[in-house]
Amino acid sequence: MKKETKSTRIGELNVLFRDNPTIYLFDYTKMTVAQATALRKALRKQGASLKVVKNRLALRALGDVVPADLKPAFRKPTAVAYTAADPIALAKAVKEFSVQTKAMVLKGGLVEGHYFPAARFDEVVKLSGRLELLGKIGYMMASPLVKLLRTLQAPLLNVGLLMGQLKDKKSKETPA
Repeated sequence: MKKETKSTRIGELNVLFRDNPTIYLFDYTKMTVAQATALRKALRKQGASLKVVKNRLALRALGDVVPADLKPAFRKPTAVAYTAADPIALAKAVKEFSVQTKAMVLKGGLVEGHYFPAARFDEVVKLSGRLELLGKIGYMMASPLVKLLRTLQAPLLNVGLLMGQLKDKKSKETPA
């Protein structure tokens, strides 16, 4: 590979790693072209992408930013799944594909800039996604207000019921 091409690819990888704080590295040697295409389609639906990288160029692009624990993952053929959006959705998509095809071996990754070894990948997959967490927070914020409104409405409802019963009682007493 020519020096100009290398510097161009290093620049592209540098932008990729800078703009996407979540990356998962995996060995793709057992994956067929059809499987790689299917994985790319599945990742695009999640707002993520897949890129096969040269290890030396990727390490140069990461520079000193890469955690020392992640450097050994850049051995053997490496593919990078990355996203700037929801890291949990990406992890779930990668895990689902990995279970279906048994064609990829996770090496490790960065989740929101923090190193995660391959052994802890299942922990990331079990987490709730960003939208689920936002929904839970919204419910937790609204729940006390709903309870307060129900508490405030209860006496008014009781007064209305009492007035209705009093009216019925008076209407029964009057005609007799």
